[in-house]
Amino acid sequence: MLDFRNTNTVWASVLAETLAHLGLQTVVISPGSRSTPLTIAFANHPHIQAIPMLDERSASFFALGVAKASGQPTALVCTSGTAGANYFPAIIEAYESGIPLMVLTADRPPELRDCASGQTIDQQKLFGDYVRGYRELALPEATMSQLRYLRQTIAQLYQQSQFPVPGPVHVNCPFRDPLAPISTGTDLAQTLADPLNADFFAHLKEDGAIAPITSGPPHLTSAWQHTERGLIIAGPQSTPSSAADGAYCKAIATLAHKLGWPVLADGLSPLRNHASLNPHLITTYDLLLRHEAHAQALVPEQVIQLGALPTSKVLRQWLTEINPHRWIIDSSGRNRDPLHGRSVVLPITLDTLIAQYPVPNSSVQVTSPYCQQWLRRNERVRQRLREKFETVDALFEGKLSWLLPSLLPSGTPLMIANSMPVRDVEWFWPLSDRGIRPYFSRGANGIDGTLSTALGIAHHHGQAVLLTGDLALLHDSNGFLNASTRSGHLTILLVNNQGGGIFESLPIAQFEPPFEKFFATPQAVDFATLAAAHQIDYELVANWSVLADRLHELPTARVRLLELKCDRKLDAAFRAELLRSVGDFTLPD
Repeated sequence: MLDFRNTNTVWASVLAETLAHLGLQTVVISPGSRSTPLTIAFANHPHIQAIPMLDERSASFFALGVAKASGQPTALVCTSGTAGANYFPAIIEAYESGIPLMVLTADRPPELRDCASGQTIDQQKLFGDYVRGYRELALPEATMSQLRYLRQTIAQLYQQSQFPVPGPVHVNCPFRDPLAPISTGTDLAQTLADPLNADFFAHLKEDGAIAPITSGPPHLTSAWQHTERGLIIAGPQSTPSSAADGAYCKAIATLAHKLGWPVLADGLSPLRNHASLNPHLITTYDLLLRHEAHAQALVPEQVIQLGALPTSKVLRQWLTEINPHRWIIDSSGRNRDPLHGRSVVLPITLDTLIAQYPVPNSSVQVTSPYCQQWLRRNERVRQRLREKFETVDALFEGKLSWLLPSLLPSGTPLMIANSMPVRDVEWFWPLSDRGIRPYFSRGANGIDGTLSTALGIAHHHGQAVLLTGDLALLHDSNGFLNASTRSGHLTILLVNNQGGGIFESLPIAQFEPPFEKFFATPQAVDFATLAAAHQIDYELVANWSVLADRLHELPTARVRLLELKCDRKLDAAFRAELLRSVGDFTLPD
């Protein structure tokens, strides 16, 4: 319903109504005065869920998590001044990851800028090139021509957040006083009595329709058909639903079947969690390629790269050295080749690729001799990893990533923090059919907003788990401010090794000082006390058996923190030996 009490509320109501018609379901709002018209409009809208969050930085990453989980744009609203600047890390991550966000920053009118007016900064293009679109709205006017301009502008920006490449868009929204929805004595209902008003929103959905990419190049190379040594690399991939996960995995399985090629499956891909769909999956590529004999025996002639490359530095170095012909399947328009090798980008979707590639003559699963080489080595490493981990009783953080697929309920959404957790997942996450749904922030690869993103994912799905280290959690501890008021449940699996474990594997670890103080940066936070301060359920996990019991069935509400205390130095040494040794073998010809 439009609110006719003053011009600002009419304007903001039309803006909110437009987004509702386009399909917006969630807006995250931080408190402030200048954004009052937007806050009132969204809070009163019956079809948009308005969520209040005190801290803009946490709010932005929470919205990022909701958008990741839903695949649909989520809106952010804040006041003027530095409030919007707190969104920047999440905006960068959304841009790099292709996550749709509608960022609405309130602003003072032009006459109050650059004149020492309080809570005012230059908000023009605040986020630079890290948005898919930017517009500053005109000052509100309650005329039909201007309201139609507003509707068209918001519809265009909503479309830009999703097509041709998803990402954030920024709308700067200036307002003059009065900001509160108080009457100004003007009969706005009469002003808006336009003969066209009856059909004002009638065709809004059609006006804002978003056309998908449906076609690609008319002809794809036939080089793959004549390649015995071909390789598919499937990088990080997040989809909006379990059904989409399954469809993605089936599509890659179809491609692997048509070609008879092995598939190197990133731990941040759904592939490892739908293993039975594709018998060509390789998970231990990083551990194998550390050894010269395997690296030389497994050199491909052609590589199909799906999206971005996996995290593995070893894999990237190997590809750089052998420089095979790579076909990068990516319709985003982004450069997905950090190696700058012999690559050709095919700007099409995976489904388009499969549709254009010839169907094999037989329905029988075919594997090339080259594929069989990969599979035999992969199985040997998996067996050796299993033998190692089954004898590890201590709380080694790498074993957690190996165990989780068997401990979590099927279909669990799992947010994986950057630094060590994401690497342990790539190295050790095994194959299963439990449909665990990985979420991550690998656009900019930072630890910003880890907790708030996970809370957003839990809010959307009802239940979720966060796998994180201590520094990533502490970096976003303000996210706990929002934990008690959000719906759904989040279990936090905290690997507390008192510092930045990832730095232990870098050359700087040999230099003490300054390593411990300036790189490892150990923190003396008592997480039980921190949890109590935020009324978060807390438990110190003593062993793997206790962890298995706690994860067998997830709660349905609140947040709980399960802390696993690990030894950073011992874990780094054991991990290094594990990575070195499990791939150290030869196979008979």
